[in-house]
Amino acid sequence: MAISFFTRIVGERIREAQKDGAFDNLPGKGKPLQLEDHSMIPEDLRMSYHILRNAHVLPPEAEIQKEIHTLQELLKYIEEDGERKALVKEIEWKFIRLDLLRRRSFSWQTSRLYGKKLVRRLLHR
Repeated sequence: MAISFFTRIVGERIREAQKDGAFDNLPGKGKPLQLEDHSMIPEDLRMSYHILRNAHVLPPEAEIQKEIHTLQELLKYIEEDGERKALVKEIEWKFIRLDLLRRRSFSWQTSRLYGKKLVRRLLHR
């Protein structure tokens, strides 16, 4: 009974807002919704994928790939030979770490670190 009453009130408010033109200037009006295709993600992992993506938490491999890409872009703008060598060495170490992460299974230390990062990101929103 309480749900139907609540539903009726919400419906009335929405109709009033429509009549008053509250929805006339919304972005994307008249365009199809951009829905994400999660069909390639196993059904039991979709919710956790959605939560992690919205919290901007990446798996360790993806974080390292992102760092490598950033360092490679930075390398284009460094002219001093000593700095270039140091940066190239750092990129090489990141590639080695990435390779090691891809070869081993998801360890409990990695999952703890990943979980802590997730909690930190969710608490600082």
